[in-house]
Amino acid sequence: MKTRDRILDCALQLFNELGEPNVSTLEIANELDISPGNLYYHFHGKEPLILELFARFQAEITPLLDPPTDIRLEPEDYWLFLHLIVERLALYRFLFQDLSNLASRLPKLERGIRLWLNTLKRAIAALLGHLKAERQLTSDTQALGLLVEQITLTLLFSLDYQRIIGGEGESRLVVFQVMMLVAPHLTRGSRNAAEQLAQRYLQV
Repeated sequence: MKTRDRILDCALQLFNELGEPNVSTLEIANELDISPGNLYYHFHGKEPLILELFARFQAEITPLLDPPTDIRLEPEDYWLFLHLIVERLALYRFLFQDLSNLASRLPKLERGIRLWLNTLKRAIAALLGHLKAERQLTSDTQALGLLVEQITLTLLFSLDYQRIIGGEGESRLVVFQVMMLVAPHLTRGSRNAAEQLAQRYLQV
């Protein structure tokens, strides 16, 4: 593995475990057993490191936010799509642990996060729109707009909330929470199926 990639992997691990503000480039270099000068050759400080990790996060999650529109999805496919998104968020969780402060320190990151959030919300809205078109959703447009916001907030902050209250930050619990947000908006048959599948997430 190239030194640049090793630095990124190590930084991601330490940022996730200790929190980005608590990790210096010197600590990353020591963890990798390389000189600070070697790290500086690849990344001139923490800001380029963070921005590169965010770029990598975007590259990994973008395909998930652009699902095919010309195929019919089974109900389970919607929740699998959701689960894959949560797993990416968990892998780069340091970005969202103190999002407002991190973004305020790094204007380039703030702009990137805003654009990404808009993409995320459009993807969620599109999937809900598909369910509506298939007559599986009963709520009106205004209610679904509010639901998009609720789902987005849950995706961004539920993992961190779990850790605050002493949990481990499990992706499956986030999926369960989102499914239970959507369930009241579904038709009776779809709601029952979603609730049964949601319970299976709790039993894993």
